[in-house]
Amino acid sequence: MNDRIIESTARASAPETKRAVARLRQDFPILHRTVHGKPLVYLDNAATSQKPQCVIECEARYYAQLNANIHRGVHSLSQQATEAYEAARDTVRRFIHTERREEIVFVRGTTEAINLVATSYGQGLRPGDEILITEMEHHSNIVPWQLLCERSGAVLRVAPIDDAGELRLDAFERLLGPATRLVALTHLSNALGTINPVKRLVALAHAAGAVVLVDGAQAVAHLPVDVQELDCDFYAFSGHKLYGPTGIGVLYGKAALLDAMPPWQGGGDMIREVTFARTSYNDLPYKFEAGTPHIAGGIALGAAIDYVGMVGLPAIAAHEHALLAYATEQAAGMAGLRLIGTARDKASILSFTVEGVHPHDVGTILDDEGVAVRTGHHCAMPVMAHFGVPATVRASFALYNTVEEVDVLLRAIRRAQEVFG
Repeated sequence: MNDRIIESTARASAPETKRAVARLRQDFPILHRTVHGKPLVYLDNAATSQKPQCVIECEARYYAQLNANIHRGVHSLSQQATEAYEAARDTVRRFIHTERREEIVFVRGTTEAINLVATSYGQGLRPGDEILITEMEHHSNIVPWQLLCERSGAVLRVAPIDDAGELRLDAFERLLGPATRLVALTHLSNALGTINPVKRLVALAHAAGAVVLVDGAQAVAHLPVDVQELDCDFYAFSGHKLYGPTGIGVLYGKAALLDAMPPWQGGGDMIREVTFARTSYNDLPYKFEAGTPHIAGGIALGAAIDYVGMVGLPAIAAHEHALLAYATEQAAGMAGLRLIGTARDKASILSFTVEGVHPHDVGTILDDEGVAVRTGHHCAMPVMAHFGVPATVRASFALYNTVEEVDVLLRAIRRAQEVFG
């Protein structure tokens, strides 16, 4: 395990762990600022993570030294920019362990990746075909499939969750059948923190003849991902939750599937030859990358992945698990606080409500104490409906958070109870 973060399972972190995390925090400039005169406690990582200095400098360096369009120019800047961009694609390939670099498609983020599959692969769906999702999905993994069903006549099926926020595997398996063409599910729930048994679910779906898309937006910053081991057909994630820039993300797809899929956008770089009579399309992955991409974002995403690799995902997961375990234990003992999402296998996310206090009011009090959390439905309204709440307060942890910050969060919650009690 990387020695910069050492696994901590106790209330009092080992001195080595504290020193390691303190060193990591120095890499993130924004963590040194104050909010309302209080030190920033940033616990909104499930919405977007903060960026280390190396990522900030990488993006700035592109604009200062390499700025040129890629894949098209013979001049030095264009060639250097192209090399840096394609090197980032190779970094992504190694990060999620794809078989071929051509299986990595750069997109704007998870939402665009899912819409790409719904638009392109979805052209093959017919009336009566079924798409199976789960009750814990983000809206980005619900709405594109609803739109596809409207266009194609396919039917959307939903596998339920239980009151711990775990997928009901028996119901999921019953819903699979000969009409199931596609299964789309989250790897790690953004509203609950639940980690789904993706490998098992993929195997069940494949046995039924369905292809599987996994929404990995929350997972990639917290869990090692090997798409070949999972055997999923598509895997989507965003850079900005992985300590990288906004506006860049990745769609992994098995080459055979991507080869058979039609382009979803037309324009430059996705073509081989254009005449007014016909157009032939470029090879993978460029067939799906029309127009000038977010070049700086792609290069900086590579730097973010390198940073995560330097720290080590197993070490990150151990540290975050210790924080979540401590926060959960303390929160469970607080009168008037209800935890939403108590799955046995979960990561990073503590969602809760406070009796008699609207989540937005809790969030306002926490902000006054310098604590940044997310309040609302978290783009997961069906999850809120399942638990009978309009919204929750969500604290989400990252590699740079500390036990002391959890204590600040808990004190701020008690203050909210006093103010509105």
